[in-house]
Amino acid sequence: HEREHDREISELAAKHAEEMGKLRAELKEEQRHLLDELRQQMAATHRAEHEQAQLQSQTQHSLELEALRLTLNNMHTSQLELTQTNLRKEKETALMELRGMLNDKRAQEVAILQSRHQLECEKIQEQCLKEKEDL
Repeated sequence: HEREHDREISELAAKHAEEMGKLRAELKEEQRHLLDELRQQMAATHRAEHEQAQLQSQTQHSLELEALRLTLNNMHTSQLELTQTNLRKEKETALMELRGMLNDKRAQEVAILQSRHQLECEKIQEQCLKEKEDL
């Protein structure tokens, strides 16, 4: 039973690892999508800022572009941190669920084994009584 339990734990861990890999791939794809959107937004903003900067002095132009770059950098950093936090939370939740499932399964196995043991003890007691009666 311990080997079977260990094998089941290994299978569940492999499934968990596979699911976590899928989740990571999905999050990376979502991250790429968000980066593309941010790049598109940045390009659109940059074009608008560039048209405005042509009317203003070169110094003002440089300051606005730097502020825009910092803002977009902060947005990108915040999005990455949020994605990492979500992935960490999902991983922790999945691990907790897996632990719970394994604990439940182990408790069921223990209950089954105890029940079988009790039945075997009762059978042995009945056999002993029969043998005593026969003697």
